[in-house]
Amino acid sequence: MLNLLCAALVLQTPENRAAELVAKMTTTEKIGQLMMDAPAIPRLGVPAYHWWNEALHGIARNGVATVFPQAIGLSATWDTALMHEVATAISTEARAKNNQDPHGIYHGLTLWSPNVNIFRDPRWGRGHETYGEDPFLTGRMGVAPASWSDDSHSQGYPNGAIRRTSTRITTLVI
Repeated sequence: MLNLLCAALVLQTPENRAAELVAKMTTTEKIGQLMMDAPAIPRLGVPAYHWWNEALHGIARNGVATVFPQAIGLSATWDTALMHEVATAISTEARAKNNQDPHGIYHGLTLWSPNVNIFRDPRWGRGHETYGEDPFLTGRMGVAPASWSDDSHSQGYPNGAIRRTSTRITTLVI
C-alpha cells in the first residue's frame, strides 16, 4: 500500500499538485500567496517564499555578485551570445544565493528580468531598463537570456521555465 502511495506521489504532475494545493487552501491563504512575501502554510507543507529578486544587470541587492551594464548598454553590443553568457552567469549566481537562504528577500529564483517593454517616459525619455526602441533588437536581446532554460544548465531542475507575468515583466523561474 505504501509503495502505491509513493508511486502516485512521484507520478503526479506539477500542475496537478498545484491544483491540489490550491484546492486545500482557505481564501485567506490564497490571498497570502499573492503577496510579495508569501507566508508559509505549514499544514500543507508550503514554505514561505519572497517573490522579489531582480536580475536586470546582475543579482541586485544581495551582497557580493557580478554587476553587468544596464540593459540599454548591453543591447548596444547587438551580441545575443554575450547576453546568453550574462544570463548564464546571473542564473548561476541566483541559484548559489538561493542555496544560502531559499526563503529570504532577494534569494528566490523568481527573477524580474528581462524587461522587454519598449517605452518612453515623459519624465525622463528612453527607458534605460529596456533593450531600447528597436523591436527586432529588443526581441533578440530579450530571448537570449531566456534561452539558457533550454540548454543543459537547467536540466534536472523541474522549474526551469519562462513565465510571462505581464507585458512589462518576464519572470524566469530557474
